[in-house]
Amino acid sequence: MWHKQINASISVCDKNGVILELNDKAIEMFKKYGGADLIGKNLIDCHPEPSKTKVKSMLLEQTENCYTTEKNGIKKMVVQKPFYQNGEYAGFVEMVFEIPFDMPHFVRK
Repeated sequence: MWHKQINASISVCDKNGVILELNDKAIEMFKKYGGADLIGKNLIDCHPEPSKTKVKSMLLEQTENCYTTEKNGIKKMVVQKPFYQNGEYAGFVEMVFEIPFDMPHFVRK
């Protein structure tokens, strides 16, 4: 599949927060927390407060979340969005990828 080796971390959980899939980059990113062994575990249990409360709320209300982070001189974009199967809420997809510090921003008309 295309997402297996893309240069972005992709994690998928069901609507209860159970981790269904991690691509290669996600397995590497979460290596110190168990990597591939996280599949089948609940992601709520993987987060400290206040993130835990935020994740619970997102799962319940099907709200998306986007933000940037910086750690060790690397800036990343985090995008978390609900996904649907046959029109029914099925869970969340998270994508995390590096972005440049001086990334251009274009306003289109």
